[in-house]
Amino acid sequence: MGLVVQKYGGTSVKDAERVMNVAKRITDTYKAGNDVVVAVSAQGDTTDDLIAKGMEINPNASKREMDMLLATGEQISISLLAMAIEKIGCPVVSLTGWQAGFKTDTHYGAARIKRIDTERLRSELDKRKIVIVAGFQGLNKYDDITTLGRGGSDTSAVALAAALHADVCEIYTDVDGVYTTDPRICKTAYKLDDISYDEMLELASLGANVLHNRSVEMAKKYRVKLSVRSSLNNNEGTYVKEVDQVEKMVVRGVTRDNDVARIALCGVENTPGKAFAIFRILAKYGICVDLIIQSIGNNDKKDISFTVKEDDLEKTLALLEENASIIKCNEVKWTKDVSKVSIVGAGMVNNSGVAATMFEALYDAHININMIATSEIKISVLVDRKDAERAVVAIHDKFLLD
Repeated sequence: MGLVVQKYGGTSVKDAERVMNVAKRITDTYKAGNDVVVAVSAQGDTTDDLIAKGMEINPNASKREMDMLLATGEQISISLLAMAIEKIGCPVVSLTGWQAGFKTDTHYGAARIKRIDTERLRSELDKRKIVIVAGFQGLNKYDDITTLGRGGSDTSAVALAAALHADVCEIYTDVDGVYTTDPRICKTAYKLDDISYDEMLELASLGANVLHNRSVEMAKKYRVKLSVRSSLNNNEGTYVKEVDQVEKMVVRGVTRDNDVARIALCGVENTPGKAFAIFRILAKYGICVDLIIQSIGNNDKKDISFTVKEDDLEKTLALLEENASIIKCNEVKWTKDVSKVSIVGAGMVNNSGVAATMFEALYDAHININMIATSEIKISVLVDRKDAERAVVAIHDKFLLD
């Protein structure tokens, strides 16, 4: 039939019952005549538990040793899943990331895949074995174990599909697919049949926790057809692929991201190169800046406001304080009580009035906008965190996504 790559997240294999359920799904796909390669995450909260164990011993442990520790979580999952498939009676082999040929760079804790040597994988597939691969991990040039960081198993699965030229990469999770917004917030949200790579990438980057943005980037680059489905039922999922946007709805989804903090530099000198000096400092230390607003200012002064991830707030404030002589502002203000709400749709660029409709929805709901950022396929606004859920519902209803 074809080659199918599947990925199962931690909740899908969190206990013995769910492991057997996943094994049944895999073997059904295999018995239908397909070659099957599966990437698996660590069970349930295993990764968090391992991090806690490491912190208990040494809060300042090196990233190399943390990778050695965290990689064990996926090894447990692949062996248990292989045992379950053996019990069903199908041929199977479990492989760690390095046994499966994953070669990465040397960035411990957030490694990037450089290539996959597929010889072992193809050898096992030629023997008609189901291949279970530990996601999230690989080996660098020093033969050290590395982990791929957040969303690593998604990335592992897409990389496998690209390297093996799979017919489809099925991402199994605890949701039915990609929804117009979070159905836990908005009861009228509904599942999309398909969505473009660009739209999914924006949604993933803006807080939709269905797929990690690195995996979508790779899928787009290598034209891997993705299917997002639930491991808990047999419902049809959402396909992520190249989508013809003719007659498609203008706005495809609404997202909310609470991992945001706003910083304002008040009374900055209005001189050439000042913004460059500020953001070069942050870039040097790996701080990702999102929304940025610069006011006109008065008396040769201006205000610069920007957002960072909430986890980066303390580090950012420390850098600003350390470089106060370069920045030269009157005051630094900050808050964590904000959220970023965004709309995404590839058709927005050719449709006037989208921004006005979004702002009207917020006005009708009496929600104030703090900052705005736009691109060809997204509009993001910063609102008070207490208003974020209401903002999502108001925008979703205004665009009639229900």
